[in-house]
Amino acid sequence: MSGPRTALALGAVLAAPLAARAYRPFNSTDAAVAEKGQVEIELGPFGLVQEGSDRWLVAPSVILNWGFADRWELVLEGRHFVHLGAAVAEPRLRVEDAAVSLKTVLREGSLQDKGGLSVAAELSALLPSINGESGAGAEGALILSRRWDAATVHLNGAASWTRAHTLGLFGGLIAEGHDAWTVRPVAEVFVEGERDLPIAVSGLAGAIWRLRDDLSLDAALRLARAGGVDTTEIRAGLTWGFSAGFPSARRKP
Repeated sequence: MSGPRTALALGAVLAAPLAARAYRPFNSTDAAVAEKGQVEIELGPFGLVQEGSDRWLVAPSVILNWGFADRWELVLEGRHFVHLGAAVAEPRLRVEDAAVSLKTVLREGSLQDKGGLSVAAELSALLPSINGESGAGAEGALILSRRWDAATVHLNGAASWTRAHTLGLFGGLIAEGHDAWTVRPVAEVFVEGERDLPIAVSGLAGAIWRLRDDLSLDAALRLARAGGVDTTEIRAGLTWGFSAGFPSARRKP
């Protein structure tokens, strides 16, 4: 999570970055990983962010997940921002939220077709931005998930040493409709704080449409408020999985 931002117009957006806990279309994630030998591409080819009178195009947002061992995955991610409208003093193009992460399932549960809680942990290196913050940081996250017949819930807690070298804390909750539905409604709330920056409170609502076991589409609207400033974000994208050389059975998106 990325003291002060180099561009105020991205303040609320970057106070709630996707690095390093992404599960489309959320900021939080689930307690599951790609199966061994499976690659998952989470692509947001198009998104819009508006904060006050400032607008940004997010094109693209990319997350690559590779299941390199049983119950382990490697994650690479980043987002490309394009400032829209009148010229600004800062660069118009920026790459933010870049990270390299290792995620592991600590306890197999209902997300792995077993009983009880699924528990996962993720450790991330927060990489320097391009035309943004030049520092690096680190993050650790704990994820709890539980699936019932009617719904699935994911609870996230994370602490980070930010790119600005301050302490950051994050808490998020995802709720999803029945996993068997072809189109299921989804929602998320999260709160995030970082020293010397306003606390960000965010809510998201949308849907995930599973076209087949290895391909799904998503769309969502996120509203956030930080330091008295409102932010609106539109997200749309897809998740596609395929085998990368080892026999595997992928998790459902």
